[in-house]
Amino acid sequence: MSRNTKSREIGSNQLGVHEKLHSLVERYKSTQFARPISEHTQRAFDEVLPWLTQGSSELILDACCGVGQSTVTLAKQFPSAKVLGVDKSVHRLEKHHAYEAEACNYQLLRADLNDFWRLLAQHNIVFTKHYILYPNPYPKATQIQKRWYASAIMPYLMQLSPCLELRSNWKLYLEEFAIAAQSYGFDGTVVNIGPHVEPLTPFEKKYIQSNQTCYQLILEKRYD
Repeated sequence: MSRNTKSREIGSNQLGVHEKLHSLVERYKSTQFARPISEHTQRAFDEVLPWLTQGSSELILDACCGVGQSTVTLAKQFPSAKVLGVDKSVHRLEKHHAYEAEACNYQLLRADLNDFWRLLAQHNIVFTKHYILYPNPYPKATQIQKRWYASAIMPYLMQLSPCLELRSNWKLYLEEFAIAAQSYGFDGTVVNIGPHVEPLTPFEKKYIQSNQTCYQLILEKRYD
């Protein structure tokens, strides 16, 4: 295996569910995200809003889409849906030409997700499915509030779809996300997706090539 295909495993001084997870989730459920929306994200949202709201196509959100490989894959998998890939990195999005497809049912957008998720929630935009495939673990125990599920963005994120799919090579991250999501009426179980599953992102491909275990969490809204 060539050296550039290897990916380091997650290292953490946190061995179990963080002791502050429950209190942080409850705190942020009733806390409003007060940070102003960035201008570039507001502009990007205003530009894509007509595309999202015109017609009756199902909507799929690919958050942290990176180079957009996963966005193209999802667009091909769901040809009757509109698939929106969002990433904050110009550098990653500029590499999309390597994965670009003739599919006309997807768009890529540069935006800050913490702002973009809020704008979507404020405009009551609901997606059939929401994918979060890029790992956001912040593995140090002191970084717990940088993880989306233990931050002020979580209430907005959970409004956007009745079904979320997340993947990561750090099982604990997904387990904590599942615990936090329960407070918003979602259930899900973390499973080992194994090396036989087609990787959706370059990151996931590197994990598999490095013989790392990858995990999947599918969260579904409870309707009691």
